[in-house]
Amino acid sequence: MAFDIATGQRPTGASAAALDLYETVLAGHQCFTGEPVRGLRAAVADSPDFVMAQVFLGYLHAAGTDAFTLPAALDCHAKALALSASDREAGHVTALGHMARGEIAAAARVLAEVSARYPRDALALQIGQLLDFLRGDARRLRDRIGAALPHWDETMPGFHAVLGLHAFGLEETGHYAAAEATGRRAIEIEPRNGWAQHAVAHVLEMQNRREEGVAWMRGDLGRWTGDSYFQVHNWWHLALFHLGLGDTDAVLALYDDPIRGDRSALAYDMVDASALLWRLHLKGVDVGDRWVELAARWEPAVAESLYAFNDAHAAMAFVGAGRGDALGALRAAQQRAIARPGDNAAFQQVGEPVVRGLAAFGEGDWQGAIAALQPVRAVAHRFGGSHAQRDVIDLTLVEAARRVGDHGLVAALEADRAIVRLRVID
Repeated sequence: MAFDIATGQRPTGASAAALDLYETVLAGHQCFTGEPVRGLRAAVADSPDFVMAQVFLGYLHAAGTDAFTLPAALDCHAKALALSASDREAGHVTALGHMARGEIAAAARVLAEVSARYPRDALALQIGQLLDFLRGDARRLRDRIGAALPHWDETMPGFHAVLGLHAFGLEETGHYAAAEATGRRAIEIEPRNGWAQHAVAHVLEMQNRREEGVAWMRGDLGRWTGDSYFQVHNWWHLALFHLGLGDTDAVLALYDDPIRGDRSALAYDMVDASALLWRLHLKGVDVGDRWVELAARWEPAVAESLYAFNDAHAAMAFVGAGRGDALGALRAAQQRAIARPGDNAAFQQVGEPVVRGLAAFGEGDWQGAIAALQPVRAVAHRFGGSHAQRDVIDLTLVEAARRVGDHGLVAALEADRAIVRLRVID
């Protein structure tokens, strides 16, 4: 069992049945499959004092940076705080509290301390890397997992997940060959590992290996789509490969069915939808009324800014749908966020000018878009996301420069993007 691997001790407050439920959820979450919330609620119902079940449930509610689920994360933290816990479990409780309050950096530090003492704690590694991702900290994405990896081997449950996490950290720091090999090895061990599937997709995207990307994603759709709550993002990666090949019909078909067919209101899913439509918009592709539905979904989700990266993608939808009212309300929410405690205020140092630049682009103010976006492109990682996701900033800059006739800036930006995408550190 994963708990036995982590500490050699039985978790606090768990019956054998509740622990079995927890282990099933953890194994599924390492592949992004199953119904984790239902499983953890059942574990809590069986064993109300099972502190890690409460924590894990809270992590799931906080992970999506969704306004609608954060109250549940805070409730889970309050319940966990009242329960007995070992030192390792207490670290998780503390991390959840920080995370639910938007204190991403503090939560990441606490889980780094847990991982240092318990490098085989699979949940600490997985949630810790998520927090590094939310902050755009590529070095920690890699090194958090790299430090723990020597304590794992193929005989241990979840080893494939640690490899998948490491593959993504390697990719985000430019170690493309090692990332690809590690991700493919993880898939060999566990074909359903959606995170490892995505790590290899990132490598192929960053190296402009479009045909290989399509083959990688379409070669066995069932392994990463079956029962997966991460599949929308992987469908997005497939759409990017088709977009790079100029196949916009395939892109729109993917948008209409697996990416946006269920009209999800989850922020992670809407981010992918906005990012894809905006890339089509930059290429002059008519996307019909698709923006209207997406903008309507985004409006209540960003009534109060919780995460600047989400705000930027909501702004794309508002610009695309011509929703100046919603865009104005978003920008006001950003200003309120800047005045509040929590890491989102710092994330807005990138998010606010990005939204301003997108708004200018939507108004046909190409110079205004350049003025807002160019100063933040070198520090855009500070508001989270991956290289592939943040590339939309450069794509918007390139298109604004092209429309204003600044051919020198276009050439400089495209040359820089080419260097980043072809770099080899291995």
